[in-house]
Amino acid sequence: MPKESRPPAAPPPEVMEFIELLISRLLLGGVVASMTTVLVGVMLSFVHHPEYLKSAADLARLTTPGAAFPCTIGDVARGVIAGRGQAVVAFGLILLIATPIMRVAVSLVGFALQRDRTYTIISAVVMVVLLISFLLGKVE
Repeated sequence: MPKESRPPAAPPPEVMEFIELLISRLLLGGVVASMTTVLVGVMLSFVHHPEYLKSAADLARLTTPGAAFPCTIGDVARGVIAGRGQAVVAFGLILLIATPIMRVAVSLVGFALQRDRTYTIISAVVMVVLLISFLLGKVE
């Protein structure tokens, strides 16, 4: 008589509860960290350049398309280390972009632990598409 194969046991509910809580905190924390970082960057910009508050022309120079703004991860990192407000704002935006990507990564792990093949594959495809889009992305 053939031996019945049983699917592997799913993780205990506590593990799944932990992953759901982790996703929730990750999303909230990512948005709060991003918003805080952007606000700090804006304040740094105005502290380093008080003329932005007094002159519409100077402020327009900052906000016009094509204005000097960090365009690469290296530019952002160097600018954050130097305390440049625009780079800190850019870092905050990177945090905001990274938040849902981390959510996909945590979901991928969660679905794999649940042994849910369909959603594991879907999450993996979404993650691959996201990573490819970043690798092939172009800054102009």
